[in-house]
Amino acid sequence: MAKTSTTTQGLRAAIERSGYYPALVAEAVESAVGGEPIRSYLVHQETTFDQNEVRRHVTVLVLTDNRFIVSHTDEQAADSTSPTPYATTSTESVKIGRISSIVVSRVVANPESYKPGSLPREVVLTIGWGAVSRIDLEPAACGDPNCEADHGYTGNSTADDLSLRVSEAGDGPETVREALAFAQSLSEATADTTR
Repeated sequence: MAKTSTTTQGLRAAIERSGYYPALVAEAVESAVGGEPIRSYLVHQETTFDQNEVRRHVTVLVLTDNRFIVSHTDEQAADSTSPTPYATTSTESVKIGRISSIVVSRVVANPESYKPGSLPREVVLTIGWGAVSRIDLEPAACGDPNCEADHGYTGNSTADDLSLRVSEAGDGPETVREALAFAQSLSEATADTTR
């Protein structure tokens, strides 16, 4: 999709609909996108509970012709470093060719009666490009219950740069549709070997 005023306005409107510091978030995203055409985007505002505090944050994903852009904004309460509440906004720009994995996990109710095209109850989108890896190690063992030998360790290394969960109950069916559409656009972009 070529960048049109409709696409740019659609992204801006989605950021404003999230209601989460829209001027701050929009400026950070628009600065990262620059003049590139926007192919697809996803705006996800989430509220979490941290002990006695309610915390909000927003993640904006943008796909251009050449890059995948992630913007994340968190709010912080006043603390010893700042006498007033503040927000932290970060953007990361990743070349499409660097994306190494896209995992779309779908949770579907009553799978025995699933009809193609039905909306999942929940979608988790995990995208890896090698910036963050997680290593899970555990002691290795053999099948002998009486063995006392040291078998070293075994484990897995997982690319875990971004994981985003949306649900029909928490975010609404439209957000689930938008997450699936964004995942498809990103998958198609990474499949294009000319990038």
